[in-house]
Parts: sequence; structure tokens; C-alpha cells
Amino acid sequence: MIAELRRQLSEIWAHSDRLFDLVPSSAWSERPIDLRHPLLFYVGHLPAFAWNQVARSVLGLGHLNEEFDELFAFGIDPVDEDGVPAAVEWPPVEAVLEYRDLAREQLLDLVEAVVDWPVDDLMARNGRIFQVVFEHECMHHETLQYMLQQLDPALKRRPADMEDYRFERGCDSRLVEVPGGEVVLGAEFSAIEFGWDNEFPSHRVTVDDFAISNTLVTNGDWHDFVCDDGYRRALLWRPEDWAWRNRFGLQHPVTWRKPGDSYRLRTLFDELDLELTAHWPVAVSLAEARAYCRWKGVRLPTEAELHRALYGAPGTEQRIYPWGDAAPNAGVHGNFGFANWAPTPVGDHPVGASAWGIEDPVGSLWQWTSSSFVGFPGFEAYMPGYRGYSADFFDDRHFVMLGASWATSPRFIRRSFRNWFQDRYPYVFAGFRTVERS
Repeated sequence: MIAELRRQLSEIWAHSDRLFDLVPSSAWSERPIDLRHPLLFYVGHLPAFAWNQVARSVLGLGHLNEEFDELFAFGIDPVDEDGVPAAVEWPPVEAVLEYRDLAREQLLDLVEAVVDWPVDDLMARNGRIFQVVFEHECMHHETLQYMLQQLDPALKRRPADMEDYRFERGCDSRLVEVPGGEVVLGAEFSAIEFGWDNEFPSHRVTVDDFAISNTLVTNGDWHDFVCDDGYRRALLWRPEDWAWRNRFGLQHPVTWRKPGDSYRLRTLFDELDLELTAHWPVAVSLAEARAYCRWKGVRLPTEAELHRALYGAPGTEQRIYPWGDAAPNAGVHGNFGFANWAPTPVGDHPVGASAWGIEDPVGSLWQWTSSSFVGFPGFEAYMPGYRGYSADFFDDRHFVMLGASWATSPRFIRRSFRNWFQDRYPYVFAGFRTVERS
């Protein structure tokens, strides 16, 4: 176990370095999204989080560097421009890199101490605290990518092994009838190797029959909404969403541009004619998705409905994965794990379809639901060093997403995993599918 945990740490750190290397260190002071800290913060945050969780919380050790341990401890979750972080005089890049390297060196040495920890500590048992570190770092791999997508392309380096974009039509959209039944949300603590507190305990919910789109809403679909003045018709929007749209002057998704007569889509490294990406799923905030649904006369699925559509199956309670029992294979079962550096056309991975014929149940983009992010009955914040991981966001401003995006680690392709974001945060890699009746 000790060797395996060290191997996984080194592997994840190598991927982090690869992502930071997409931008020269001289540009790490850039803040491509005003609601987030500059890129340099994340260089320090990942080792600070790991040190604080492993060394200080579990082993009871002292600070590695008191100033940096505190400065880089936690990020932010601002609601709007009123929550933009104040300017901070960040340390020099060289000092942050020195801190990162020292933390990594000492964390590798501490693996054995955690595994052999004599205290009956749940987070030390079987190295569970390292699962927290692994998944936290992988979450920020995705955060970095949607931040970098907003960065000036001149400041980014394209990966040498990046595959060509895929534009070919995958499949047509249609309604899928999903029979009602019981849905098991979450998991029992002893049933999976690791889960965050909001994944426990399992509980059953009954849903009625419903019809859901087999594909995510595409850029082509969204273009129709834009051309029908979807961003100019207040009646399509909730009042608070309309106020947000006006405050930011939104006329289209944040990754779209209109330099002339036609729209273009910004990817991580390029701008493409929107027509080329018409079959890609559209990335939008939940506020925008709600307006589209009102325009279309449809609605968003609830968490339980989407869970049944993705994991349910005729004659069985539910599948381990949407496609069955086979472990997730990036590029085969879906567009996740950086198999591509952008979305791919909907229906492009038929092997990964659910039992009901739902295309892309995981991959390309996360999928919004209409369900507020809350704890399941019996919820317990079981991680002593991170009690606020979920509970801080049970506030009716955050909503559940299921699935995965192209930048999501296969670690998160598990049935109980729940992602969440604010409904008016437009940068995350998230789309949606629609329900037409129930």
C-alpha cells in the first residue's frame, strides 16, 4: 500500500505540473476569472491543502511554512462581482515553487507514518486521507482548465500530444421514455473505497415516468435560442437570473464570441467557427439553462431523475456504471480524463450509453439538475480536517451536477459522486439535457 500511495501521489503531481506548464510561470500572476484567485494561488494551494490535511490534521505535526500553510489553505466561492477577492501581494514564484517541492518531498516521507498510525483514526486507516488529497488535486485540474480557457491564447502552450478536434455528427436527438421506479442515491460508507461526505448514506427515492432527451443540448440548439432573442426576453428568465444577465451584459455563453456576422467558440487553445461545433454540447450556467427550458417549454431533470436515466436499467435496480460493470475507459466509454482537450459531438461514444439509450452519460460536460445541493438524510461531515467541504454549500445557491466533463479524472466516475456549483456561475464545464413531461 505504501508504494502504491507514493506512486499515485507522484503521478498526480506530474499531471498538475503538466497543466501548470501550459502557461509560463511569468504569467501565473494572471487572473483570467475575476471571481477566482490568480493562477499562482493554485500552485501553492495544492501542496498547502495536502500538508494541512495529512501532516497537521491526521499526524498532528506543525506548520511546514506557517505563512504559506495559511495563505494557500482555501480558495473562494464568490456569488457575484461583490465577492471578487481583494488584491493580495502574492509571494514570488520561486518561493511558492520551493514550498511546493518541500511539501511534496515530506509528504512522500509521511505516507508510511500515516499507514502505520497507531491511533484508530478513520482518515489514517488504509491511507484514506490520501484519497482526499488525490481527489482534491484532480478537482483542481479541472478548475485550472476552465480558468485557462478564459486566458489570452497568446499566454498558453498547446500540448504536443493534443488530438485533433472532432466535429462529425454523433447521433440525432430524441426523447427517451424512462419508466418510473426507485432510485438509490448515494452509497453506504463501507461499500466504496472512498467517497466525500455528501455521498453518504444511501437512501431511496421514487420517481414517476418521464421522458428525457438522449443527448445534451448542443451549440446548434443554443444558437436557435440566441437568434430568437433568448438573452433579450425577460419573461424567459427568473427575476434574479435576469438581473444577473443584465449586470454582466450577457448576450451569449461566455465561451462564445461574435467578432463579425457569425459566432465563434473559444476552446482552451483556439477559437473555432460555431458552425463546426454545432454538434458539441453547449456549456452554460444553470441560470441560462433555465431560461432555455422556459423558451422550449421543457424543464431540467431532478437529481433522482437524471440518476435513474444514467444508471437505471430494466429488470435491475441500477448499474455500477451507465454502460454496465466494465471500469471506465476514457475515450471508449466517454470523453473524460483528458482523452480530448475539448468536448466532442453528442453521441460520439455509443459504447458508453446507458441502458435506456442515454448518450454521453459521463463525459464532455457535467450535467445540471434542478436539485439544490443538500445533504442526504443522515448526512455527517465525517472529515475532521474538512468539515465544511459540503456543509458550507447547503445554502440553496448551489445545485447538483452529475456525469463528468472532458477534464474530469476517471476517479470521479462512480455512481455516488455529486458535483455542485452556483446557478449563476458561467465558467464551469457544464451542460444539460431536458425533460419534456412526467
